[in-house]
Amino acid sequence: MPITETPSLSPDARQTHHRWLSEITSIPTVAGREGRVIAWIKAWVRERPELTLSADTHGNLTIRRTEPFAPGEPVYITAHLDHPGFAVEAIESETELGLAFRGGVMDDYFEGARVHVHPANGEAKPATVIERIEPADGEEELFKRYRARLDEGNTTDGLTTADIATWLLPDSFVAEGILNAPACDDLAAAAAALAAFDELLKLKAAGEPVGRDARVFFTRAEEIGFVGALGACRSKTIPEGAPVIALENSRAFDDSPIGGGPIVRVGDRLTVFTPRLTAAVAARAEAVAGGPASPTAAQKQSDLPTWRWQRKLMAGGACEATVFCAAGYEATCVCLPLGNYHNMADLAAVQAGTNTTPPAIGSEQIALSDFDGLVDLLIACGRELQPGGGIEARLQKIWDERGFVLGE
Repeated sequence: MPITETPSLSPDARQTHHRWLSEITSIPTVAGREGRVIAWIKAWVRERPELTLSADTHGNLTIRRTEPFAPGEPVYITAHLDHPGFAVEAIESETELGLAFRGGVMDDYFEGARVHVHPANGEAKPATVIERIEPADGEEELFKRYRARLDEGNTTDGLTTADIATWLLPDSFVAEGILNAPACDDLAAAAAALAAFDELLKLKAAGEPVGRDARVFFTRAEEIGFVGALGACRSKTIPEGAPVIALENSRAFDDSPIGGGPIVRVGDRLTVFTPRLTAAVAARAEAVAGGPASPTAAQKQSDLPTWRWQRKLMAGGACEATVFCAAGYEATCVCLPLGNYHNMADLAAVQAGTNTTPPAIGSEQIALSDFDGLVDLLIACGRELQPGGGIEARLQKIWDERGFVLGE
């Protein structure tokens, strides 16, 4: 029997999910150096003896129930564990160090920017970016390089070239329903994946129907070109035939606003995703909401359900669903609309050259309601995911009922 409803979550469950969200999005992380986030996830799994955590040869993580939820191909819910930031490249003196930036941020945002340098042990050390380090003649620059100077009273003692630096921002906090965090992209999606997986475990333990063997898959080094996902595809970490739902935080626009609900992303700036899987996820969103993402021609805006969701192309960037599609997987994406994309405040004005204040780094922003909606949708997908979303049956019904008009 089709599963058409997702049980409403209790306030206590939501509060727990929000706590995980705040904790995870405050953790410093950089492509290739995601160890702090990985440690948090390992601790989370250790509290659940029914789970198995494994790593592939590239350090990507898979979390699954030791005994599968259900027979058949598992569905993989993926998110990446890195965020744009700096790798410490050189200790140049007692107060200065060289940093290599791993990620995509406009040059305008680096001048005089404030950063935190994170040693393996001890508190973070504040510093200021003082200049760009230009590549030597003929040198191919893989990452932009900068020199930073530590604040007075701090030294490079205890720092190594294995350390990282991140923008100097406050830990995550919520104001008027908006999470402000150092790194929503993609740690907010990672938190949503864990929250949904935890709720699926509870449903299974309570004897509720869970129709798919859902698994969580965390990749590394996405911000420098999907490197972890590429490695996973080469190693066949995800079994052939398993559908992949990639999670992202994607730059919000006027037609894909923060607070408009989680977005079933039909494509990115590089490609469109697997139509049948995208339709299946959209069908689950419609089932949870009780209605479409936008009004049909026969509806008014007021006819839409209160549980909000969106269906958009989201061509402002690219995501790992493109990588998985290119490797032959059925893949799609669900994303959260994101403010201050990659920590670039007032980005649209800076890009247009109309900003009235210097470019500044800011906390990334998502709506808690969008996060909750993403958790709901992932639970629904873990319970049931019908290939094609039942479109074939809908079309057959139309033909059976109305095909007679062609014979008139």
